[in-house]
Amino acid sequence: MRFSKSFVKTLRTAPKDETARGAQFLSRAGYVHKELAGIYDYLPLGLRVLENIKAIIRDELNQIGCQEILMSSLQNPEPWQKTDRWDIEKMDIWFKTELAAGGELGLAPTHEEPVTKMLKSYISSYKDLPIYVYQFQTKFRNELRAKSGIMRGREFLMKDLYSFSTTEEEHDAFYHQVETAYKNIFDRLGIGADTFQTFASGGVFSKYSHEFQTLTGIGEDTIYYNADKSVVLNEEVLNDEVLAELGVKREDLQSTKAAEVGNIFTLKTKYSAPLDLAFNDKDGQRKTVLMGCYGIGVSRVMGVIAEKFCDNRGLIWPEQIAPYKYYLIGIGEEGTKQADALYQDHEDAVFYDDRDLRPGEKFADAELMGMPYRVVVSDKTLATGQAEITDRATGESKMVSLSKIF
Repeated sequence: MRFSKSFVKTLRTAPKDETARGAQFLSRAGYVHKELAGIYDYLPLGLRVLENIKAIIRDELNQIGCQEILMSSLQNPEPWQKTDRWDIEKMDIWFKTELAAGGELGLAPTHEEPVTKMLKSYISSYKDLPIYVYQFQTKFRNELRAKSGIMRGREFLMKDLYSFSTTEEEHDAFYHQVETAYKNIFDRLGIGADTFQTFASGGVFSKYSHEFQTLTGIGEDTIYYNADKSVVLNEEVLNDEVLAELGVKREDLQSTKAAEVGNIFTLKTKYSAPLDLAFNDKDGQRKTVLMGCYGIGVSRVMGVIAEKFCDNRGLIWPEQIAPYKYYLIGIGEEGTKQADALYQDHEDAVFYDDRDLRPGEKFADAELMGMPYRVVVSDKTLATGQAEITDRATGESKMVSLSKIF
């Protein structure tokens, strides 16, 4: 991408209504544009970050046998009525819309009901199971308060995965595979060291569910952990019974703020029973399918990473999800010519600041936008056939031969 050809411009001041530092930088650096509270547009660079996050998630899920689908956001009331989740009094986050011909549709806050209904067309025998399907989908939730930029929105991108199994043993085996896949995902996203699998309430489904919580000062959750962080639990399940079961004492736990980036639930037959999703087993007996659901907030993860990887000058993207690896600047007549040539040969890896501006302004934008490496080719560096490369994370610079930059 050439900066001169982009419609996006960086901002020198933060939007007044953004209080989280990461959210301020995402807006200032031209990654997102705020439409309304909790509703954002993803601009070219922001979209590339989202796609890189999705690619890592997709790779790990495909390795454990999951299949990708894409379902409708518009929701038929009928399956939700059967599970008693259509009533606004039962689930108050609904966005609903009226059809011109009469009737009402919903905008999906999640997809347990529709995916269960869909699979009724494809499951009849134990031979059809297990099935693991996932999607990257825009969700809509009428949150009372949207905050922290894209970390908590009313419209957001989510990866939701659903498992359909014949037995608890089959379900549990896959559940543990997802646990491992999630740990791999968060490691690859660069937040694994600060992301912990925590015990959380299982609600009506099971005694516990598990959340994946990333340490951050602007997180909405409080988590408790022991000295070696082998036991981490959400505040909602901090009680004597749970502590006894986990073998820890309250006085041995410390607390900190964190943001939930993923969760996994055992659903059992909560949705499959009322929607009559069943199969014939080997003996011809009719049995209800056992389910699980596994979410990762893709846009939320992007917001958490922006918050964790920044300094007072701007964003610092981990290399694996950065929109481009290099921020390229040419200085001087010969330096600009050589930068043009480098860009032509390495367009996929380079964001090229070819604007007619002073070097200092370009350097400031390079730091704000947070590409992992800034490459400066100038008349001065060309005297030795080199370019200067600066690591955004460490600030360290070194001279590198032009032939060895990329």
